[in-house]
Amino acid sequence: MRSLSRLLIATIASLMCMSQAQAFDTTTQSLIKTGYATSQVTTGPFDNKLILAAQDDAAAFIATDGQLRGAQLESALIYLRQTSPKLHASDLELAQAILVQ
Repeated sequence: MRSLSRLLIATIASLMCMSQAQAFDTTTQSLIKTGYATSQVTTGPFDNKLILAAQDDAAAFIATDGQLRGAQLESALIYLRQTSPKLHASDLELAQAILVQ
């Protein structure tokens, strides 16, 4: 199951590298963006204990639609943005990527 999700993420990432993704509707576009953000974030920084410790905060952030922002999630978001400056993902997309780990 885990290898299937990694394959899906890799496929989406490679498609986005070939050309800009043109989604049929906003739901599909959101899925593509989230998959791309996840693929970008999962390529390395999740070995960091700071990121793994933020999973509970990420779950609360997603469940409350961004209303509850824990300190561990905030630290993880800052870390991800500093270590991956080319990563253009929203806080929600990054929280989803953290939670998937």
